[in-house]
Amino acid sequence: MCEALPAAPEPKAKRLPKPYGMIPDAKGDFHRLFPRRQLWQPKVEYPLWDNNWDNLHPTPTGNDEQDRERMRRLRKEGVTRHIILIRHGQYDERDKDDAKRLLTEIGRKQAELTGKRLREMMEGASNEFGPCKIKVVRVSNMARAKETADIIASHLPGVEYPEPDPDLNEGRPCHNLPGGGVSESTIEKTDEQHARIEAAYRKYFYRAPPPLELSGDGENKEGKEEDRCKHEFEIYVCHANVIRYFMCRALQLPPEAWLRLCTFNCSLTYLTIRPTGTVSCRMLGDIGHLPYDLSTFSMHTGYNW
Repeated sequence: MCEALPAAPEPKAKRLPKPYGMIPDAKGDFHRLFPRRQLWQPKVEYPLWDNNWDNLHPTPTGNDEQDRERMRRLRKEGVTRHIILIRHGQYDERDKDDAKRLLTEIGRKQAELTGKRLREMMEGASNEFGPCKIKVVRVSNMARAKETADIIASHLPGVEYPEPDPDLNEGRPCHNLPGGGVSESTIEKTDEQHARIEAAYRKYFYRAPPPLELSGDGENKEGKEEDRCKHEFEIYVCHANVIRYFMCRALQLPPEAWLRLCTFNCSLTYLTIRPTGTVSCRMLGDIGHLPYDLSTFSMHTGYNW
């Protein structure tokens, strides 16, 4: 006859770790992670698309057939904006002084190859792959981005290259999920830096205005349709956090997901904004122009990290 086994001890209740810097029972906290006021609130219920996200959607006439015809004409005759976001090359992260955080030798090689790739896009590679009209190269005001953009711009003669824009500087665009509770200093940093980065997004992301006005008899006042360029490319050399935030915002995805994306040094993240206001991603963190020995994410080389 077998002896009865002793009863297993009651498992101890697990205590969940207290999130770092959590403010206990703070009014309005979002799941005890961060203030609810810092959670992005879309204009329309997710996953519905906000047609008027840039406040440039045509005002409805009240005539559905007329509105559909207007959008059809806009799709056919309007200008598509191509936005290419480029993360700066690898840089020396040891010094806290931005002026000294310059590109490494790898970073400079990455920028050279990126400029050559864009030059090929601008000139066209073949009859099938025709030229692309690169309109402007914009850059943040941080040393590593300016150095990268200088190298890239040297391959793009005749392309507008305005003064650096500090609104494109690196920062914390919003909180990230998954993630733990945040400290008071992180809450303050998010308040400060979100406003700037969001302002940059609103400044540069929008559909092209209608390129022509039709006279009463339907003739184009601005010249023949084939004489107009329907595609314009803009290059933005900036930073990983900013690019990932822009990506989420442009696709109307929860921006708190930004840290789930990965953009390698001198990678291309490429979005199109149609004249009707729809947005598509064509590339995310693409580094097809870089050999494996120049593939880096900050100080990490290759993929084994």
